[in-house]
Amino acid sequence: MCDMAEHDVRIASFDELEPHTAYRLWQLRESVFVVEQGCPYAELDGRDTELTTKHLWLEHDGAPTAYLRILEDPGVARIGRVLVAKPWRGRGIADVLMRHALGEIGNLPSRLDAQSYLADWYARFDFKVSGADFLEDGIPHVPMTRHVRG
Repeated sequence: MCDMAEHDVRIASFDELEPHTAYRLWQLRESVFVVEQGCPYAELDGRDTELTTKHLWLEHDGAPTAYLRILEDPGVARIGRVLVAKPWRGRGIADVLMRHALGEIGNLPSRLDAQSYLADWYARFDFKVSGADFLEDGIPHVPMTRHVRG
C-alpha cells in the first residue's frame, strides 16, 4: 500500500514554490493531462499564481508523485488537477493527498469536476454528484460537491 503519510504532503502558494519544484509539478501535470490523456489544451490556466491557490504534492527522491491544487472561489473551495504519476498509481497516495487537502479546506464547502469513472472514488470523501455529466476536452466529467456539517 502507501508508504507516504500525511506529514509527507508538501503545500505551497505559487510564490513559495522553488522554481525547479514548480517546473517539475507543471511537467507532471502536462504529462498526465495533455500527453497521457491526449488532450491538447492550455493546462496553465492562470489560476496557479492566484494568492489564495494552494499547491499540494507528494514526492519521492525529489520527483513529484502526486499533485492537486485548491482554488478559492466565492464561498467554496475548488479542488482540481488531481493526479498521480503512472508508476505510483494504486498505492493509496491519492487518498493521502485528498485527506490532507480536505483538512486544509476545513468546513468550507468544496467542489470539483471529476472524471466520471472516478466519481465513486470521490464519493469516499463525501463528494456527491451535483449536476449533469459533461464532456471536457473529450473526457466525460461530472460535477461534485462536498458540504461539511458541523
